[in-house]
This record gives sequence, C-alpha cells and structure tokens, in this order.
Amino acid sequence: MTRKPLASALLVGAALMVSACSTPTGTSSPAATAAESVAPSTSQSPAAEGKKLLGMVSITVNDSSNARFIKGATAAAEAAGWEVSVIDAHGNADEANAAIQNLIQRKATAIIDLVFPVTSLGAGLAAAQAANVPVGTWGGGLGNGVVATNGSGGPQAEPVVKQMVADLGGKGQILALTYHTGQVCRDREQVLDDILKGYPDIKVTKNEVRIPGYLQDGAQYAAAWLAGKPAGSGPLAIWGCWDDPALGAISSLKQQGRTDVKVYGQNGNADAINAVKDGTMTATSYAQVEEEGKVMFQTLLDAIQAGASWQPKAVEVPVIVVNNQNVEQFIKDHPEAIQAPQ
Repeated sequence: MTRKPLASALLVGAALMVSACSTPTGTSSPAATAAESVAPSTSQSPAAEGKKLLGMVSITVNDSSNARFIKGATAAAEAAGWEVSVIDAHGNADEANAAIQNLIQRKATAIIDLVFPVTSLGAGLAAAQAANVPVGTWGGGLGNGVVATNGSGGPQAEPVVKQMVADLGGKGQILALTYHTGQVCRDREQVLDDILKGYPDIKVTKNEVRIPGYLQDGAQYAAAWLAGKPAGSGPLAIWGCWDDPALGAISSLKQQGRTDVKVYGQNGNADAINAVKDGTMTATSYAQVEEEGKVMFQTLLDAIQAGASWQPKAVEVPVIVVNNQNVEQFIKDHPEAIQAPQ
C-alpha cells in the first residue's frame, strides 16, 4: 500500500496547519477561540438558574452527519427541558479541549464530543472528571472517563468495504481518502486494512483529507490518482472514510467524463443518497445519526441517574447499506434521508 500526497494540497494544508496552530500577537487564546465558536443560537453564559445544560463539541458543524447528530441530541435535550450549546472545534483537538473546559466553566450538566478520539482530549476530559460532568462521544470511543459512545466507525464501514471488494472481483486499485484526526475514520480505515489483507491483488493508495477542505481535497486527490489510470485500465474504486471526500472525488470523475470508477462512502448523508440514486456513487452506509443523537442523550441521563454504579458502554444504532439495488425503496422508507438538516 502506498501513500501519494498531492504536492499542492500539502502546501495548502501546511499553511492552514500553521495558521490553525499558531496564535498571532493580539488575537484570542485557544480557550477564547473555542468559546467564540459557539453557534449563534446558543448562549455563552452559564446555564440558566435551575436549567441543565448539554454541551456539544463538534469536529465540524458544516458536515451534514455532525449536523444530523446535533439535531437529534438537541431535540431530545430540549424536550427534557435542557439548554443546548454547540461549539465548532474546526477539526482542531486543541480547540476541542478548550471547548470542553469552557463548558465546564459554564456549569454544563453533560457534554458530548463529536468524532475527536478520547486520546486527543486529555485536558478536556480531565477537567470534566474533576467536575464530575459525564461525557459521551459520538465516534470518539471509550476511555479517559467517558461514560458512553456510539457512532463507532468499524461496524459502519465493514458492510460497505465488503461490497466494494466484491464489486471489484477481489482485484484492482483503490484510492482511499482518509482522515486521522477523527476516531471514526481511524476505525474505518482499520477495517479497510483488515479486510484487504486477504486480497493481495488489490492495490491501495491512501491520501488524507483535511477539515476544512475535505471536498476540495477529495476532488484533487482523485484527479491526480486518475492521471495514470485511463478508462479500461482495470477495476478502479474510490473509498471515502465518510461521504463528503468521496463526493468531492465524484466531481473530478464528472469533469473527466469517467464512468468506470466505483465510489463508496459512509454515513449516508442526503447528497450521498442522491448520488447513489443518480448512479454516481456505488454505495454508502446510512447511519441513523439523528437517532444516535437521541440515544446518546438518553444514555447520558441514564449515567447521571446511575451515578457511581454506571459502567461505560457502547450503545450502537445499526447502519443500512444503500446501493443501486435498494435505493428507491430506501428513499420510500426513509424520505427524511434526502432532506438536508434544518
């Protein structure tokens, strides 16, 4: 397996990393930056007197799956009479740690981490443990005091990867669009690697996308990868560790008029389901993300009620693989799946 990073993308990525990781003179500290990232509809002040606060720290609020989870958890929390505050950490673990600490200062009753692995949230989780505030993760795994997780990447990736291998006939070439800052993508990539160990005739090229920038990176990496692979050169596939990088790759396929490359995603966002319907995406796994948000909030309530007797657990909601064989029926059964989150 090889990694062939696109030079121009790396240069842009390096510039963004320098910008994201440095604090120019006269600008806010990381904690202040994270606090300022709260969505406009949320409050910066401590929870209202007598009202509980659910804080959510998202790896990116612009991703439709993050938005769907937030919608589900928000609906459940507000129905229970809680306030909700959402902080966008812009793909930056330092911002995520600062955001959790900020929520602790604001007297949050419970916190949900969206996608950041628990191993990258040491400072934030330590603050939560010291304040006895329960933290759940969506795709971030267990450990470091986290009480529950769901949306784990491995179980969601396996059926799609197996379909991809079968569609390729066990041979050919795959462009894998990865992302190592998020635990979900790490887990999905591990599933990909484990399955492909049994298929030595499949060659994999890995390129890592950025947040923000995943659509553009998907398009650029696909264009570079296709350069030496003319139509008819063999079974070809593009796999995204979530839908959006794969959708970015589809834009390059359309520009080049390529219909010989199969494309696979994960999460089943509205654009991906429509892409399966129109034939530009081969398959995606539809994660019932809004339901995951509701389940996570209820699990946090259960953990609070149980107190010291609570045992950390995974509370997974099964995915549905959507492909050309079932997409029409799927849309009939789940019309909400092709509607963008409100």
